[in-house]
Amino acid sequence: MPTYDYICTGCGSFEAYASMADFDKPHDCPWCAGPARRAMLTAPLLANMDAGRRRAHATNERSADSPRRSHGAGCSCCSGGAKKNPSGTLHRPDGSKSFPAKRPWMISH
Repeated sequence: MPTYDYICTGCGSFEAYASMADFDKPHDCPWCAGPARRAMLTAPLLANMDAGRRRAHATNERSADSPRRSHGAGCSCCSGGAKKNPSGTLHRPDGSKSFPAKRPWMISH
């Protein structure tokens, strides 16, 4: 349940929990029990979120209207271009690989 700010005309401001359905309704003052209207006294606490949650919110907002592609233009699966082998890996017909320009002592997986 979110925390909202309220202002009582006699007692001042206070924070209270209220359901999201009741966000615009007045809340009873904890000191005088009179009705207190909702006020916007503090900014949302987005800066106090941990980095993982903030990243998840940013990803969710970004994916809402423009999905992110995992690879750029020029790949053979999307653009129909010829497959390039920038890594220098040599693929043999039997399925084995070798790296002629890099670490000849390593054995491929």
